[in-house]
Amino acid sequence: MLAKSHILLPCPESTRGAANAESSCGGLILVSAIDNDVVLNAPMFQGMSEDETSDLTTRLRPLDISRGEILFREGEPGDRLYIIGSGKIKLGRRAADGRENLLAVLGPGEMLGEMTLFDPGARTATATAVAETTVYELSHSDLVDWIKVHPAVATHLLASLAARLRRADESLGDLVFSDVPGRVAKALLDFAKRFGEKSPEGLRVAHDLTQEEMAQLVGASRETVNKALADFSARGWVKRDGRAIVLKDIPRLERRAR
Repeated sequence: MLAKSHILLPCPESTRGAANAESSCGGLILVSAIDNDVVLNAPMFQGMSEDETSDLTTRLRPLDISRGEILFREGEPGDRLYIIGSGKIKLGRRAADGRENLLAVLGPGEMLGEMTLFDPGARTATATAVAETTVYELSHSDLVDWIKVHPAVATHLLASLAARLRRADESLGDLVFSDVPGRVAKALLDFAKRFGEKSPEGLRVAHDLTQEEMAQLVGASRETVNKALADFSARGWVKRDGRAIVLKDIPRLERRAR
């Protein structure tokens, strides 16, 4: 008997989700079931009832991906969007000389791939899981058909894109006007807002990033970022714990991020 948190679906034609192939049998693959609470918190569904979204959620396809697995690559044609059900996904770009730039880290309830709905074309970034992740895949044709019945969803999607553009503008401004410790503090506070969990020592943030990925996110060298984190730790503002950080003095971090 299957657990309530999983369902059987036909094996996808692509190799995505192959890490879970050991759970497949007879052309079927075991994947996580849809978490309606997470889906309804996605930007395009905000303010809508479960009844209004039930038709579309039945068209969502759950997809389990392992840490390090690529969901889509920069330059590939984009014909679907994804809602993150659990885990985290990083969006990055690679320069011609091999250097990488981490654009964002997205978590549960956040969307990716929606840009090609309004501007069809190639993907502008590579999406890679940084933790064990479940995403819900939705084809653009299904979404367009649903938007025709519920035009307010288009407004929600545009609001989501506008928020992402605002974050991009802020990041660009930070690169110009903020020093590395300030950018690190701001990144930690952003992670805390989205991924933080209360603990006896403070707010624990499991960011799941390597030191190099953290450096790419703030636009600095790994050595400089490590120096900033070591300084924060020495001052008692944070406690480092592998790929997690406990924020112990948020007011001081907020002042440092300004």
